[in-house]
Formats: sequence, C-alpha cells, structure tokens
Amino acid sequence: MKIQLPGQASAIRPGKLLCIGQNYARHAAEMKSRVPDKPMIFLKPSTALVGDGGRVVLPSMSRDVHHEVELVVLIGRTGKHIPESEALAYVGGYAIGLDMTARDLQAEAKAKGHPWSVAKGFDTFAPVGAFVPADAVADPQDVQVRMAVNGEIRQDGHTGDMIFPVARLIAYASRIFTLEAGDLLFTGTPEGVGPVQPGDVLEATGTGLPALRVTVHREA
Repeated sequence: MKIQLPGQASAIRPGKLLCIGQNYARHAAEMKSRVPDKPMIFLKPSTALVGDGGRVVLPSMSRDVHHEVELVVLIGRTGKHIPESEALAYVGGYAIGLDMTARDLQAEAKAKGHPWSVAKGFDTFAPVGAFVPADAVADPQDVQVRMAVNGEIRQDGHTGDMIFPVARLIAYASRIFTLEAGDLLFTGTPEGVGPVQPGDVLEATGTGLPALRVTVHREA
C-alpha cells in the first residue's frame, strides 16, 4: 500500500507505524488501566496496512478482535528531537484509521508482561482511509471521530479529549525514533471499543477526512 496526497505527483511509501495506547482517559477506564503519565508507544508492521474498500482478516489464532478508531498522522519530513512548538510543521497529512486488536492475545500478553506485537500486528490490522494534506485540518485537536459497525455507531469521540495532543506525541516520539517522511502515527482511540465478526462492515469517519470502509472476513 502506498499513500497518495492530493496535489502530489508521486505516492509515499509508508514507513514505521507508531501507535499510541490509552490516550483517552475513558478508554483507559474501560480497559481497567491507569491513565499513563507519558505516551505509551507500540509498533505495527507496514504489512498491517489496508486501504479503504479493503478487507480486515480475522486470524485463526484469535477469537476476539476489536475495532479502535483513531486519527492517523502522516509524517511529512525527517525530524529528530522536534520541539513540541514546531511539531505540527512536520505533519504531511491526516486520515482516519483503525487499530485492530486481538484482545484475547493482548490480555494474555499483558498477564505475562509480554509485548503486544502479536495482538496488534497481524496483516490487515491497520486499515487507513485516504489522507488529506495537513493544511486541510485546521486543528488536529478538533476532530470528531466515529466508528460504526453495520451502520450502528459504536465509538463517538473527540480528539480534544486526548491525554497527549498530536504535537506532544510527535515531539515525544522524535526523542526515541528518527521520524521520516511516510511514517504513520496512530494517535489512540476513544472509548467504545468492541468485537467484530465475519461479515461486519466497519465504517470510520472523522471531521474533514474521507471515510474509511472495510469488511471483516475470517482467515481461511
């Protein structure tokens, strides 16, 4: 999958998928977790990406895969140790996305103190809609994000409720990783996450962003 921004001749090859866990207080509460005092970062492989109109494939290893709607940030240029005051200048675009999670495998990993890579990293576990240029979103902290399953709204949140706003996430992540053009930052999900089943139609929307629509299938 490549990323095409309106008005740009060449597509961008995605790089690192940086994901933020428990960035909304009410989601942390529904997961029975404490609100973190600094951003909680995990990674997904680029092979988890799938675009609008694609398929989310439920792996045979899990029987409890959940949807998590998120604002996704496209990094537009390389940066390291980026000041928070300059962080949004490194954004190339925004989209709506889903962080699919094998909740049973995640719970097992948490209980053992293991990483979440398996629960988060299956192929098709990072659906992303079409990106808009950064200047099409006046304020990334003023985006309503919604997630519907078969037409029923399951998640309805606002990025203004993030514990760590986008600029702070970029600044913090850049202290750990060199951020490069094509990297994607999944900024966390509001409350209302829940399971999906084969045959479900998932539709994610965000203010000013193209809708994302995918269907759910069971691994053959």
